[in-house]
Amino acid sequence: MHSSLNRAQAVFGFFTSVALFVAGVAALSVLLYPADDAKAQVALKDVKVIKGRPNYYSSKKEEYAQMRFDLDADLSPLFNWNTKQLFVYVYASYSSSSNPSTTHLPNSESIIWDTIIPAPGSPYSFSALQARFFPSSSSPSTRTTNQKRTGSTKAKSSTKTKPPGHLRLRDQRSKYQIGDITGRMAERGNVTLNVGWNVQPWVGALWWSPRSGAVPRTEGDAGISKAFDLPALKKKTTAGAASGAGAGNGKKATSV
Repeated sequence: MHSSLNRAQAVFGFFTSVALFVAGVAALSVLLYPADDAKAQVALKDVKVIKGRPNYYSSKKEEYAQMRFDLDADLSPLFNWNTKQLFVYVYASYSSSSNPSTTHLPNSESIIWDTIIPAPGSPYSFSALQARFFPSSSSPSTRTTNQKRTGSTKAKSSTKTKPPGHLRLRDQRSKYQIGDITGRMAERGNVTLNVGWNVQPWVGALWWSPRSGAVPRTEGDAGISKAFDLPALKKKTTAGAASGAGAGNGKKATSV
């Protein structure tokens, strides 16, 4: 006869084997759901180069670029039954050197904006099933409040018919500045804005956007903007120097 401990170990081993098998099937099942229709478009609206301390912990002043952009994306095909959340980001690709003659160096890439889009809640999730079959035994006032909240939530969800993954941003300011180890960013050429994403599943491998260089990658049209050049650094002392020169000329005219 087996002891209770041996039986518990056998049940636990059988449970883990079944769980691993189901997880493997769920991870492989996304191959039957290709995301070929995901698309995004990004365009530059404004860019400027500033000299200062880009962060509070910066020890010295350096040049850094700030950008504004427009983004239109339909990433709803990336969501399936195994998607937990979607990480979307916009990154700038620019020359690694401020010298235009050095074309042999690879381009640098810096993320300027990102966001996380969670997958919509499933009606078969644990919280949804618990609220449906095992409602909390609370006071009548609490029940009324919960019913009102549930009704308002259903009304809001009914009005939102668009699936997750739709982005429409206008004149969006970048979250992060881009800089260089040399401290110079002005007049960099051949700069482009690119859209990337990372599909984070409940179980399985992470799927990346095209042109990311990572494997595995999804299909689709990851947006890329037209190439542009970073502007020259604006000198704030120009107006002060001109006013000082005008004052000096006025003094000379008075002395004459």
